[in-house]
Amino acid sequence: MLDVRLSNNPVWHKCNLLAFNPSIPQSLIYCLTLIRRLLIKLSTMNVLLIEINPFIQTSTPISLGYIAAYLNANGFNTRILVIGQNTSISCAELHKLITEFQPALVGFSAYQRIMLYVKGLAGFIKKINNNIKTIIGGPQTTFMPAAAFADLDNIDYISRGSGERTMLHIARAIENNTPFSDLLGVSYKDSAGSVFDTQPLESFTDLDQYPSAYLNDVFDYSNMSEAIMLTSRGCPHNCIYCYTPNAFGHKITFHSVDRVIEEIKWISKKGVKKLWFADPNISFKPKRVIELLDRIIAEDLKMEIWMQTRADLVSTELMQKMKQAGVSTIAFGLESASEKVLEKLDKKISLDKIAEAIRLAQRQDIEVELFTIFGLPYETFEDAVKTLEFVKKNKVKIMGNTNSQQMQIYFGTHMAKHYKDYNIRPLNNDRPAYLSIGSQYETDCMKSKDMHKIQELWKANSLDGGKRIVS
Repeated sequence: MLDVRLSNNPVWHKCNLLAFNPSIPQSLIYCLTLIRRLLIKLSTMNVLLIEINPFIQTSTPISLGYIAAYLNANGFNTRILVIGQNTSISCAELHKLITEFQPALVGFSAYQRIMLYVKGLAGFIKKINNNIKTIIGGPQTTFMPAAAFADLDNIDYISRGSGERTMLHIARAIENNTPFSDLLGVSYKDSAGSVFDTQPLESFTDLDQYPSAYLNDVFDYSNMSEAIMLTSRGCPHNCIYCYTPNAFGHKITFHSVDRVIEEIKWISKKGVKKLWFADPNISFKPKRVIELLDRIIAEDLKMEIWMQTRADLVSTELMQKMKQAGVSTIAFGLESASEKVLEKLDKKISLDKIAEAIRLAQRQDIEVELFTIFGLPYETFEDAVKTLEFVKKNKVKIMGNTNSQQMQIYFGTHMAKHYKDYNIRPLNNDRPAYLSIGSQYETDCMKSKDMHKIQELWKANSLDGGKRIVS
C-alpha cells in the first residue's frame, strides 16, 4: 500500500534526489516533476498562500513562489491566491475555495498598508474553519513586536526569518498534530492565548538549495505578462530608512548563474518575454552580473528586462552588456538631491555619481527610473524641491517608479528604532502594535501640509498622474 505521508515515502525521496541533480537531463526532470505532483496530490496536508494588494496591479508573487516550491518539494500541497487592483474574488468564491481546498495552514504576505485586509481575510477564514492555522510573513513581520498578537485575534504565527524554512517547520508541526511544538523562526500564540518567541532560523547561504518556483511550475503562466526573478537576496549597506540590510544581516546571498539561466529559458518557453530582476544590488559582484548578461546574449534569450542597482555599481562596459542582453530600464536609488540630506542618510553616494550613471544608461538608450522619497530627516521643503529639479534636469521621465513618495518608517529600520534622535514626531501614537509609524509623522523641518504640497508638486509634473509601480 502506498504511504501517502511523503516524509515516509521512498519514491518521493528518490524523485527529490534526482529532480534537484543539475546533471539530470531536462526531459527526465519534467517526468520526475509529474511524479512528484501526483504524490503531492495524495498527501493530506494543504497549504494556501495569499498575497493581497488592492493598490497595484497583480504581479508574480515570487516570494510566495519560493515558499510554495519548497513546501511542495517537502511533500505538501500548496496553492497561491493573488488579489490585486485588477483582480477580484467574492466572499462566496473565497468560501468555496477554502471549503474545497481545505487548507490546514494559510499564510499571508504582510505589508504596512494592507494589514487591515490581512486581518479581515484571516477572520473570514477562521469563521469557515477555526482549526485552520494562520501565519503572517514578509517585511512587516520580521521585526514586528510580539505584542501585536493582542490586536491579531485570528493570527497564530508571526514569521521572523526565512519564509521557506519557517513555513516548513510549521507545516510539519501541524501535520503531526503538534502545531505549537518544535518551532523555529516564529513568534506564536498557542490555543490558550499565551505568546512565545522561538529561536531564529537561518536561511540557506546558497540560494540554489531552494527549489525553483519557475522550473517546478508553481505559477500559472497563462496570465503572466512579466516574470519577477531574484538572483540574489540582501544588501550590505546601512541606509537608515531601509529594512533590507537588517533583515538579511547586511549580507547578500546568491543563486548560481546556471540556475538563473535555466529559469529564464523555462519562462521564455512558457511565452513570457518580460523579466523583472528584483535584486536590490544585482551588480554587487560585477564579474557575476557580466557573466549573467553574457550568458543571456550567448543563449540568445530574447527578453525585455528591468533591473535596479546602485548608481556607483555601473560602468560603460556594464551598460553596454545590459543593452545587448535586452535591458530596457534601469532603476537607481536617488532618495534625495540635497547633498546635506544624503550625508545624513549615510547613503555614501554623490549626486555627480548618480548623474553619471544616468548618462551612461541614456547613451545606451536604456530608460532610467529614480527612486526618490521626501519627508526625510533634516529635509526642508526647499531640499525636497531640489530632488524634483534634479530628476527634470537629468531628463528622467517622471512616471512609474520615478514618481516620488513620502518616506515610510518601517519596523526593523534604524529610523524606526531611533526616530526621536532625528526629531521625528509620530502622529499615530495610539496605533495598534502590528503597525509601524509608516508615513504618519512630521519632522522639525517639514509639517504634514508641506509633505502634501511636495506630493502634489510631483503629481503636477508626472506623466501618469503620480501612479507609482513599486511601493
